[in-house]
Amino acid sequence: MSRYNKSLLTMALIAAISMVGCSDGKDGQDGAPGEPGAPGDTSTVETSEVTNIEFISHHVEDGKVTIEFEITNENGVLINGLSEASVYLALKTEQGIQRSRDGEVGGTVTVGGDEPTEGAALTMLDDGHYQLIAPIASVQADSEVLTRLQVGDGETIADSPYVIVNKPESIHTTTTETCYSCHVDYATSDIKHAKYVALNTKGEVDFVGGCMVCHNNIARGLNEAGEYDETGGYAKNTIQKLGHINHQKFEKDFTPANCYTCHAEPVINTSIAGNGCSDCHTSGASAAAIVQAVGDFDAREFHAKSTLVGLNEREVIRSNHYTTTSMPYFNPTMDEWIDHKGNAWTSGYCVDIALFNISSGTPVQLNIGEMYANHEVTYGGAYINNYHNDSIVARVITHGAEGYIEQADGSRSVCYGELTEGYELTNLSASSRITIADTNWEDSDGEFGVSFTGYSSVVDPINFEKVQDWGRRHAVTTDSCTTCHNNDTNYHKNGSYRNGGLDCVACHNNGQDRRAAYSAPGFGPMVHSMHWGVGNALSGAKVDEETGENLVNSADSLNADNCVSCHADGVSLADVPNQYMLSKAYNEGNAGVMTSPITANCFACHDSEQALNHMQQNGGELNVPNNTGWYTEGTSESCATCHDSGKTFGIDKYHNFERAL
Repeated sequence: MSRYNKSLLTMALIAAISMVGCSDGKDGQDGAPGEPGAPGDTSTVETSEVTNIEFISHHVEDGKVTIEFEITNENGVLINGLSEASVYLALKTEQGIQRSRDGEVGGTVTVGGDEPTEGAALTMLDDGHYQLIAPIASVQADSEVLTRLQVGDGETIADSPYVIVNKPESIHTTTTETCYSCHVDYATSDIKHAKYVALNTKGEVDFVGGCMVCHNNIARGLNEAGEYDETGGYAKNTIQKLGHINHQKFEKDFTPANCYTCHAEPVINTSIAGNGCSDCHTSGASAAAIVQAVGDFDAREFHAKSTLVGLNEREVIRSNHYTTTSMPYFNPTMDEWIDHKGNAWTSGYCVDIALFNISSGTPVQLNIGEMYANHEVTYGGAYINNYHNDSIVARVITHGAEGYIEQADGSRSVCYGELTEGYELTNLSASSRITIADTNWEDSDGEFGVSFTGYSSVVDPINFEKVQDWGRRHAVTTDSCTTCHNNDTNYHKNGSYRNGGLDCVACHNNGQDRRAAYSAPGFGPMVHSMHWGVGNALSGAKVDEETGENLVNSADSLNADNCVSCHADGVSLADVPNQYMLSKAYNEGNAGVMTSPITANCFACHDSEQALNHMQQNGGELNVPNNTGWYTEGTSESCATCHDSGKTFGIDKYHNFERAL
């Protein structure tokens, strides 16, 4: 038995030729004579700078695979004279996809080059049209095969992309899209094996299929001495180990147990002793019984609902609750209350926060004080901030100066006896934060639990009447953080990754002059630096076990120029508010300085003297002295003039703001 499959494009081409060559209609009249035409472009070439493969057919027989294809150059012209090609074949076995180095399962066949395969043949059937015969002893006519093709000598005829010309159905449930949600475009990165990224016959990236040609479901074999030999699979790392084990090196708030992150479809293997499961689990009888006892077992759902992982519990808590945050107000007559510093007050600047449960479909207000006493709520507080030009420019309360007043309806008033000086004429807004404990809560700097951050409307500082709704330019998508930080906990200080890290703005903003590990100020610059700038090592997320020194964190393995990971809708430099940000994070922790906004963001990664000099020549400012009204002053930087998106030297020419997938 044999299989013969043709691409839809080829069938359409044959049909078109048939329609042109045969007709049962009447002949039309001859056209009028004209001048002889100029000689046309050469119909074929024998060199290329780019080589494109147009797949035609894939034919499997006992002991060999035959592939037909057409190749064109960068201008779409057919290429003659091809003498080198390689085909890589992995077989679908009972254990999954496998290609052994000893040729027992699958294999590699090369035509031309330094080590051509005996019996392999490459024949040109027509201009640009070739047939490759690949003898592979382990292949049978009914074998399901994963086949990857590449042609070209890398010199006269450029190497083509790797193309998956045949792939069995349902060999993986991860997708290019799920992988590229973090890796964006692996082929353009400097990560290991980037050049091996493969396309399918439609010219689309087939990331997982391409990986599986080498990183099969079967690991490379070990001999009696424990050394790797040529048996088993092709690579030491199986595809499931790459996903389940190696990704655990992503050290901050990522869990491979959130299977939905990578597996777009239910996983194929449901045996606890089989591929994938055994990477993390033993094949004990108790574990096996769990799988066998569940009909239509979906490992993704199973892990999400596991109380050990807690994903489902946190999602249920989040979907069943919401909080409210009142506008700041002044209460001149209060019963005596004591702040956390031990001071007594009979008036206060207050914010009311409330927690509601909507699991019944109707909002039910909960009692924050009682839940706090029972350790069901682990944090419930609020800050009063100065607000100007749609930006937080100061926190006008001191740490520890708050007091909690539990109200009869279950809400909590967070009050301060006085506001700090210097911003008396600036509008006020409040930020609140309430954290509900889950089963896996740990007392660790607010990193655990389900946290809700709220921002109040803005009021004037005299009459405390509403001036405007709270708002902030936030040029990232809601899932930009949770795509990678996927366990739904917090970074720290009860700040959730939800909503594109908008919670973080409560503390990391233009006026909250934080050191941020000396990485960068504000929110945007800090995020840039912590992922791809000097803050990547300063974050302390990874530490050398022997020396105790900080190491670069996992974001260093991703493409820094793939800004689309967070900025899926692009970035407009012209829309960046012309407002300084306090920047002691750029000044060795010494306060009293400010930096212009675009410079602050760009310098987080582009921190060379040459880059800074360019910014300063165009009005950018780094760590210039600030003053009382610093947040009202406009800057002189003119970065958007040349570098705004769409300009000749636009930021989009050097950074990727578009997803291919």
